[in-house]
Amino acid sequence: GSNSIETKMAATAGVSCSSSSSLSTLRKSFTSNSPIFPSFYSLLPQIPKPLSLKTVNPNFKPFLPRRFSSAVSATADSAEVRQSLKTRLKNGETLYGIFLLGFSPTLAEIAGLAGYDFAVVDMEHGHGGISDALPCLHALAATQTPAILRIPESSATWAKKALDLGPQGIMFPMIDGPKSARKAVSYCRFPPNGIRGSAHTVVRASSYGIDEGYLSNYEDDLLIMCQVECVDGVKKIDEIAAVEGVDCIQMGPLDLSASLGYLWDPGNKKVKEMMNTAEKGALKKKPLDGGAYLSGFAMPHDSPENLKSRGYHMVSGAVDIVLFRNAAVEDVKKFKMSLAKGFEDDDNQKDHKDGEEKYWIADI
Repeated sequence: GSNSIETKMAATAGVSCSSSSSLSTLRKSFTSNSPIFPSFYSLLPQIPKPLSLKTVNPNFKPFLPRRFSSAVSATADSAEVRQSLKTRLKNGETLYGIFLLGFSPTLAEIAGLAGYDFAVVDMEHGHGGISDALPCLHALAATQTPAILRIPESSATWAKKALDLGPQGIMFPMIDGPKSARKAVSYCRFPPNGIRGSAHTVVRASSYGIDEGYLSNYEDDLLIMCQVECVDGVKKIDEIAAVEGVDCIQMGPLDLSASLGYLWDPGNKKVKEMMNTAEKGALKKKPLDGGAYLSGFAMPHDSPENLKSRGYHMVSGAVDIVLFRNAAVEDVKKFKMSLAKGFEDDDNQKDHKDGEEKYWIADI
């Protein structure tokens, strides 16, 4: 009737309404142009449209897994989807990366913005674990830089926790034969093809369960890397590279030199010969014919250009800690040298002969 609650509410809001008006219609009125109940959206703060991200690398393209690419391509004027590491390797590219041992999200973000093709978050020699690695993955994701997690040991537990974070690659240390390589692959695959524990409905790798295509595509997107860094591994490196599921052989020159008895001399002739043997074995079969790609570290005696010329398709030439260490040492050295030079100039100008005034210069 005319005394209904709906009619009274409509009158209060200044909206004409018959007794038969539905409550839903009134609700729409209250959230549209009512002077008492203005539009909900008009109450929200006006946030300016964010500026598009620009990087130092002119070839920078955002990476999205294949399972998201259809939605992106359907959007008009969308940015070109960046290809996965595995796709880029298949296309014959040589990728350049950095190792992150400091677990600093800021440095991880800078590395991504600098244009590295990938970043390895190192839990083997870096101080951090899973909880420390996650903020670095967040920072790398913000710059659309593929992240690879190097785990402390080749075990199902470490692989499970690492893979649930959703890296684009995983690196297994100390693989010494095809048996340990097959185990590493099994840690990356769900049953019946492997033994990886399943929590795909809630983990970051599947966008916390939002990505319904995760199970169908995760094997295609994930780069599995096996480190060969001992004499036994070199002897069987061709067998390791031929294991189904192993995408890349990561050489470990420092551990290999240590296993040969040259811990302090990784550039020793015998170490170089062993590395050469390993490289030829790893490249014995082409990746597209069931082999694996070759990945390695640049060294003072072995430049990134040299690695590329020998068939490496993934090269790491920098470490965050080393970059900062070198810059810090050089900065302090430069200051002290300039300070010393300033005192020397001052002494020459004033013709001071008192050695005590500049005794500390000799300690620099």
